[in-house]
Amino acid sequence: MALLESLTDPEVLAAVNVAAIMLDDNDSVALAQAASAGIARLEAVRFRALAQLNRHREGARSVAQEAALELSLVDSHAGAMVAAADALTTRLPRTLHLMDEGKLAGFSAMKVASATVWLSDEDARTVDALLEGRIADKNPDQVRKAANHAANTVDPDGAGRRAERHREGRRLTMRHGETGVASIEVEDGPVEKVAAAYQRIEREARALRGAGETRTLDQLRADVALDLLLGGKGGASERSEVFLYMDLFTYLGLNEDPAELAGHGTIPAALARHIAGGENSVLRRIVTDPLSGQVLDLGRDRYRPTAGLAEFVRVRDRECRRPGCHRPAQACDLDHAVPWQHGGHTTDTELVDLCRRDHRLKDEPGWTYHLDPDGTLTITTPTGQRHDSTPPPLHEPRPASDEPPPF
Repeated sequence: MALLESLTDPEVLAAVNVAAIMLDDNDSVALAQAASAGIARLEAVRFRALAQLNRHREGARSVAQEAALELSLVDSHAGAMVAAADALTTRLPRTLHLMDEGKLAGFSAMKVASATVWLSDEDARTVDALLEGRIADKNPDQVRKAANHAANTVDPDGAGRRAERHREGRRLTMRHGETGVASIEVEDGPVEKVAAAYQRIEREARALRGAGETRTLDQLRADVALDLLLGGKGGASERSEVFLYMDLFTYLGLNEDPAELAGHGTIPAALARHIAGGENSVLRRIVTDPLSGQVLDLGRDRYRPTAGLAEFVRVRDRECRRPGCHRPAQACDLDHAVPWQHGGHTTDTELVDLCRRDHRLKDEPGWTYHLDPDGTLTITTPTGQRHDSTPPPLHEPRPASDEPPPF
C-alpha cells in the first residue's frame, strides 16, 4: 500500500508496470482509483490549454475543428470540450478545482458546463459553489442531475426560457456503429412530438405482430421507423443515393474482400452483395489505376448517364476530405483547393469535396489548403500543423493484367 500512497504524480503513475506488481483485490481497486484521479488532473490541464487556445483565437468557430484535428477527436466532442474549457476556466472554477484534486472526471465536468450554459455568469458561479460539496466522486449521470437541479434552483424563472432554447437546438444526427449498422437520432426534439412519434411507431409495430412474423418487437419498431422516414407510409421505401464500393470479383462471389460504404467504412462482402442486389440498386463501372487503386474514370457502362465532373469528384472522394470528417460526398460542397479568384481551375485535379462547415473553414485566418497532383490534400492549421488526406484505394495495388476493373 505504500506504493499506492505514492502514486500522486501522473508521470510516476504512468510508469508503473502493473503486471510486475503482486496486488491483492483491494490494491487493484486502489491503483485503478489512483489512475482515475491522475487522469482527472491531466484533463484539467487539457481544459486549461484549450481555453487558452480559444482566447488566443478570440473564440473563432474554427477552434473546435483545430482541436479535433490535433487531438484526434470527432468534431462534436471537440466543440463540447472547447465550450466546457471556456466555462470551467471562467464561470466554474470550483468544478475545475475538483478535477485538480482528482475528484471529478472531465466528462462529468462537461455535464456541469452543459447544465449551466444558459445561466448568467453570476448564477453559474452560484451553481458552481452549490455543487462543490455535492459532486465529488459522483458518476456523470449523478453530476448531470445535481447540476440541473442546482441551475433550476438558482434561476427558477429562467427554466422556461432554458427549455425553449433547448427545443430550438433540435437536430438530427447519425452515428456509425459496428460493421454494417448505424443509428439515427432526433436530439432535443419537442417532448410532445417525440412521444407522439414513438407511440405511432409502437402502434404500427405491434400491429405487424402475428402468425409468421419472426422479427422481435424491437426489430419491428426500428423497421417501421425507417420505413416511415423513407416512404412516409410505414411500408414502401423511396430511392436514396448511397455510394457502395465493391470489387467486381467480390460482387460475383469469387472473393470475400470487404466493400466500403461511403461515410460508414468497410462492410463484409456478404452484406455488400445483399445491398447491391436490392431492387433499387444501380450498378456502374469505375475504372481504377491498377498500380494505386485510385479512381481514373467513371465508365459509361451503367443504367443512368453520368452527371460529369462533379459526379466524378464525388465518387472519387467518397467523403469530406478533411481528415476525421466522414460526411458522405453527396452531402458535401464541391470546392476548389485553390480558390477560383486566386487562379484555381475547375478540373478534377483541383476540386475536392468538403462539407459546408469545412468549406467555410478555408476562409478562417491561418488555414491553408494544398492539393497535390496525386490527389493528396494537405491542410495546414494556424499553428503550422499539417494534416494529409488521400482517398483510400478501391483495391490493393495489383498488375493491370490480373483482374478486370472493379465496379
